[in-house]
Amino acid sequence: MVEELTKVFPGKRKRPDKRAVDGISFHVKRGEIFGLLGPNGAGKTTTIRMLSTMLIPTSGSAMVLGQDVTKDEVRIRRRINLVSGGERGLYYRLTGRQNLRFFSELYGIDPHIRDERIDRLLELVDLKESADLRVEDYSRGMKQRIHIARALVNDPEVLFLDEPTLGLDPEIARDIRALIRRMADQGTTILLTTHYMFEAEELCDRIAIISNGKLVAQGNALELKDSVNNATVIHVETRDDPFEAVDVLEDTEGVIHVNYDRVPGRFITRIQVEQSSDLLGDVNEVMRGLRVLRIGYDEPTLEDTYITLVSANEH
Repeated sequence: MVEELTKVFPGKRKRPDKRAVDGISFHVKRGEIFGLLGPNGAGKTTTIRMLSTMLIPTSGSAMVLGQDVTKDEVRIRRRINLVSGGERGLYYRLTGRQNLRFFSELYGIDPHIRDERIDRLLELVDLKESADLRVEDYSRGMKQRIHIARALVNDPEVLFLDEPTLGLDPEIARDIRALIRRMADQGTTILLTTHYMFEAEELCDRIAIISNGKLVAQGNALELKDSVNNATVIHVETRDDPFEAVDVLEDTEGVIHVNYDRVPGRFITRIQVEQSSDLLGDVNEVMRGLRVLRIGYDEPTLEDTYITLVSANEH
């Protein structure tokens, strides 16, 4: 349970204080995957660090497993764990198994159950055959999986995952997402931060969107999409690069946001417009000459919703 949680970092060298998290409130149900979405600097990692007792809040309150993060940090740490994106936090000259034994000893795991638990974790993260190789010889995906196994040595009731697939190849990231789902199915409560909308939609039971330290929306993916009821989306596919047309559309009255991506053989442009605006003809005219393959209205995606909510908070 998080109530009006705030974190302010003092300014340095005459710079103003930085309000990284600004009075956010939410709760996470036991056994669910709860997502925190937001752009860089939105306050996601700071929130995770406060909830995992690594940072002291400036004000507000946070209870994890019924205990106060500012008063019961020792008891909380025994029952939680944290995985961050990246490769720090492992001993590269040790094997995967030796790393897990080392961290098990730090948590005071009973030797009678330690080795059995390590074997189970190695199987869970699909590293049993590589358990006795040095971590320095692991691929990046293998390192991230052993990170997750390391975070499970104390059998945590709550697991914080801060950008767990950041920078991973798509195939490796897919394996990590499957692993996260398996952990949740086995009863672990997971709080996940991610930049990837499809990842949040695939994994999360509920989602909170943070922008500039403030919580701007929360709910399941469908509820979030329904909350942006004043916007719709025009979807355009073209053979030619629409970068000049995008500049024109961004300055068009009734347009909320425009983004486009290049995919094999074509460009996809999505234009969020106010629901009361009839801009299909205008968009078609602007796109004329770009070899339009498809144009029409489309259902907003979670990414469209995210962009609308974040953009509104930044203005």
